[in-house]
Amino acid sequence: METPEPATEQFETCRPLLLGLAYRLLGSMWDAQDIVQDAHLRWTGTDRTGTREPGAFLIPLVSRLALDRLRSARATREAYIGPWLPEPVATDALGPLDTAELRNTVAYATVHLMERLSPPERAVFVLRAAFELSYGEIARVIDTTETNCRQMHLRGARRLAAGRDRFALTEDEHAKLLARFLKAAQSGDLATLSDLLTDDVAAWNDGGGKVRAALRPVEGRDQVVLFFASSVVRRPFGTPRRVDVNGRPAMALAVDGIDQLLTIDVRDGLIDGIYAVLNPDKLGHVPA
Repeated sequence: METPEPATEQFETCRPLLLGLAYRLLGSMWDAQDIVQDAHLRWTGTDRTGTREPGAFLIPLVSRLALDRLRSARATREAYIGPWLPEPVATDALGPLDTAELRNTVAYATVHLMERLSPPERAVFVLRAAFELSYGEIARVIDTTETNCRQMHLRGARRLAAGRDRFALTEDEHAKLLARFLKAAQSGDLATLSDLLTDDVAAWNDGGGKVRAALRPVEGRDQVVLFFASSVVRRPFGTPRRVDVNGRPAMALAVDGIDQLLTIDVRDGLIDGIYAVLNPDKLGHVPA
């Protein structure tokens, strides 16, 4: 077997981290893989004389490439049929998650909320919160000033505050809450279903025009209960399969023969957000 070239070997060591970075910035593992492959080609074709730490070169490179892709993707996402949701991804494909911020910034609810940020705000937030780059380093990545970076980080953190630090439940408790929700929805136990939801719960369904799904978010406890009563109760319901995506338990299942991935956001022990990804193009990175 041939020994890998040193440049390739160095890059492969960084690949998991780079994929996690690009995914946080884009919300799509397909796009993240394209970006990281582009970075690999640039890395192997670059004079790396004096580059002692590959990450010091590769993290800014992947960030810039992802930022350009995100800017061009925004128009496509605005024209998307129905709510655009991030692609759910198997937790073990998202790179290192050994700090609280690395886990929090890859949580499905947080990746979804980051769509509210401008591309530069999203880059500043991810690079600062998850990868602990200095404001000076981030300013060079997005071509702005340190002061502007600080302001963008503050704005981004404020916008995301409602969607972060919510995961007080253990993974097992989180999975049990999701299972109780599915059982109540399937059986038509609307009283129990209602009791599991916050007053201002919201449900998003992403069919992408490929599968029939709600074209707008469903908001408020009563409306969410009515939605599930009409869309799930007494319909053929496959056996849910627990999977681990974006650092938390989720359920893969089929309703009326349509495969989907269901995950939830939790606040104070109740379900505050429900995310159903039905677009088959977005289910390719769910664990088999």
